[in-house]
Amino acid sequence: MTRPGNRIIQAKLVLLGDMGTGKTSLVLRFIKGQFFDNQEPTIGAAFFTQILSLAEATVKFDIWDTAGQERYHSLAPMYYRGAAAAIIMIHSLEPKNGFRTAKTRRASNLLKRWNFFTETSAKTAYNINELFYEIAKRLARAHPPKPALE
Repeated sequence: MTRPGNRIIQAKLVLLGDMGTGKTSLVLRFIKGQFFDNQEPTIGAAFFTQILSLAEATVKFDIWDTAGQERYHSLAPMYYRGAAAAIIMIHSLEPKNGFRTAKTRRASNLLKRWNFFTETSAKTAYNINELFYEIAKRLARAHPPKPALE
């Protein structure tokens, strides 16, 4: 898993978004390579771990999949406190969640603010691994190796 001499970055990653945006589907596709058409809503939060090996570092993700229901919103700060990164799920492209134009405008605003936006599909696995590898690369750049003591 880790390469000899490779530094390890432990990173808390939180998934945020409204109910039905696909947070659990995204993480299950990434961690287990699975997709379920009728995924049950998350109650409170679910926790997963995953390790990604890059040339410059090994990133150990502690992933918190938060519930999107309104009644759990007050718990969100507890999960994202101390997070190194967040994936904010804006919307599902499934017909029942339409309104793509307004939501895309919102996504554009996030892109301007954080300089990163990508569309993914847990159903087809489109851009799922790429999303997590991009986050891992950004974390590795944000945590450069410490100079060796001589």
